[in-house]
Amino acid sequence: MSTRIHTQFQQIATPDAPLSLREGGILPDVTLAYETWGELNADRSNVVLVMHALSGSQHLAGHNPAIPGVDDFWQPEMHDGWWDTLIGPGKAIDTRRFFVICANYLGGCYGSTGPTSINPESGNPWGSAFPSVTAADQAEVFARLLDRLGIDQLQALVGPSVGGLVGLTFATRFPQRVRNVISIAAGFKTTVLNRLILFEQILAIENDPHFNGGDYYDGPAPLYGLALARMISHKTFVHLDAIENRARQDVIQPDDVLAWYRVRDQFQSYMLHQGKKFVRRFDANTYLRIIDMWSRFDGTLEGDADSPHDLFARSREAGQRWLVFSIDSDFCLYPEEQAELMRHLESAGVDSMHITVHSDKGHDSFLLEPDLYTPHIAWLLSR
Repeated sequence: MSTRIHTQFQQIATPDAPLSLREGGILPDVTLAYETWGELNADRSNVVLVMHALSGSQHLAGHNPAIPGVDDFWQPEMHDGWWDTLIGPGKAIDTRRFFVICANYLGGCYGSTGPTSINPESGNPWGSAFPSVTAADQAEVFARLLDRLGIDQLQALVGPSVGGLVGLTFATRFPQRVRNVISIAAGFKTTVLNRLILFEQILAIENDPHFNGGDYYDGPAPLYGLALARMISHKTFVHLDAIENRARQDVIQPDDVLAWYRVRDQFQSYMLHQGKKFVRRFDANTYLRIIDMWSRFDGTLEGDADSPHDLFARSREAGQRWLVFSIDSDFCLYPEEQAELMRHLESAGVDSMHITVHSDKGHDSFLLEPDLYTPHIAWLLSR
């Protein structure tokens, strides 16, 4: 007999609080917001855990018009699942067979404990006092979530983009808890180029006059800085040809005026629109915590290993199978980064396969072109 678990939005307080974080700081109690799809089987062995990307949420599939406590951030564009094309009956991750879980990251703004949450010691939002969070911290709270649900081992762990970094960390810190790992457009160690691009975004937010060091919840939010940060990142997520094609369909808006400068073309107007749209659904402090986690990511360090070989020896000994996707037009996490990951996996003798997706959509291909990923994911999950 299978065990049915409520498949709507849920919140849980993780056990064993307070939570001591890797780089200092203690959270007296922690809540993770998560959603589930499908049915948990009798021996709880059919679980697929999905890690979301930088600005994603726990809402993978279906329609969810409201998240308790999230307030204005849950904009209409969030109501439909961000991976609805891959999660569901008969899809790549088939909910007729698998019980799928996705949780909002620690530090998030969609229901999990983060800078917008109330600090029980002060009675005010955490704001600047919310500590730095690492991928290892994320892995720890996800492990506690699984403990809370009575799940010992995952059939698969899936991580696109930044989710692939967190997924790698979970799979190597808790190797016996993961059978299959699917890493999509991710990597092993953040490059110098990405660290500089992320630093530009940090400066954009920090220099907004309303940022106030992160304590802005009782006044104007740093919308200009967050919009600029999103514009910096957006051009790495979407291939430039796609940006040009989309922008040509737009009309310059009459309010596209800065203090002095008037937007001159459709490309500038398109990017400004992306920035304005993003600030309605995301928090600047959360954005800083996640890109800080990304900027400093090194799989070996997050796994407390002596070398990449030692790190992935754990995966080999646990019998893990890895499926690694590259996107040939990716300007965010370049194919060379997945090639590095594959070298480490192969050197350690891990059962692994590398698929290169040929796309003109850039990094966002994994969101836009499900047919390019579905056969390979379904094949791995059927093995």
